[in-house]
Amino acid sequence: MTKTYAEINEKIAAGKAVVLTAEEVIDYVDRHGLDKAAQEVDVVTTATFGPMCSSGCFLNFGHSTPKMRISEAWIADVPAYCGIAAVDVYLGATELRQNDPANMYFPGEFRYGGGHVIEDLVAGKKLQLFGLSYGTDDYPRREIRTMFDINDLNQAIMTNPRNCYQNYNVAVNCSDKTIHTYLGILKPRMRNMTYCSAGQLAPLLNDPTYQTIGVGTSVWLAGARGIVYAQGTQHCSEVERGANEVPVEGAGTLGLSGDMKQMLPEFVRGASFKGYGCTLALGVGIPIPILNPEILKRTTVRDRDISACVIDYASDYPQKTGKVLARFNYEQLRSGQVELDGRKVAVSSISSYHKALKICNLLKAEIEDGSFLLSEPSQRLPLHQGMNSLEITGPNK
Repeated sequence: MTKTYAEINEKIAAGKAVVLTAEEVIDYVDRHGLDKAAQEVDVVTTATFGPMCSSGCFLNFGHSTPKMRISEAWIADVPAYCGIAAVDVYLGATELRQNDPANMYFPGEFRYGGGHVIEDLVAGKKLQLFGLSYGTDDYPRREIRTMFDINDLNQAIMTNPRNCYQNYNVAVNCSDKTIHTYLGILKPRMRNMTYCSAGQLAPLLNDPTYQTIGVGTSVWLAGARGIVYAQGTQHCSEVERGANEVPVEGAGTLGLSGDMKQMLPEFVRGASFKGYGCTLALGVGIPIPILNPEILKRTTVRDRDISACVIDYASDYPQKTGKVLARFNYEQLRSGQVELDGRKVAVSSISSYHKALKICNLLKAEIEDGSFLLSEPSQRLPLHQGMNSLEITGPNK
């Protein structure tokens, strides 16, 4: 038994599609059996919500009078990249506010940066643009300072090079001092452990071999209709996988883009990591079309079926030793405590399962009311791709 995207979209348009969340489908298949459920279920919604540092946005301000080719720009005192045309800029989520002391007085607080600017834009707040230029015959203006909000922009396009990591490390600190990381503050001598994943709800864990999620897939990007525009940076699918084909470490990633003017502020939040930097927490939902029983079976993955590697972020992570201290599944991690080397270790997540589940249900509702149709990928994500390291050559190696 197989279905096509066109057949599923016809059912969605007619209001007859059967849509379940990645949490609901597990029990549904247990009750009805795989083959019967594959006939009945049309779409499974998946989602994640958490920090995604490799995010940002293209903004177009339109032309002032006289015109100006902005060559340097700051938005709410946060630098934006101007190495593109006239009044286009790119703002990265991890960019620091001008004169932020960073880690000069360790640990830095990183109270406001690019991710916070993006949050404020989506929330409709007024922000200051300050721009400089060297001046040209056709763009004579050399300086501009003005207030604007997202409705004043011609375009505000979120363009994220790397989102939705397919599994990731679990972080612990084996040293004798507290360390500050992008996975949060880690106490000495393995007194706590952190992770970042929605587990059984996460998109690429429900489609581990990229049978339906690929270039051209429509996604729910913080409430806006977004798209997978490319494999994400650092996409590395040639990794160790379990018997269910789910990777046990970081693997695939997605490049995502969407219109910020359509986004919901609840799912676009600037975040600060003490001693590390600032970022953007983002909500992403991706529908999986149930084309056949095999695809459905993949969506029944449970937290207990997904393992992740515990890495020492005081030594093994920064030095790239490849050493893995242990592996735990997400059922164990979500319990809040695990046992490692004979001691009980508190576990916490920097992603939100609750918000991911909320996104699953919001996307489910949009599909059921016919406002969100599926799109067939134009290109599959690479399944056998490794990742190069940066080799240091020359006198400084």
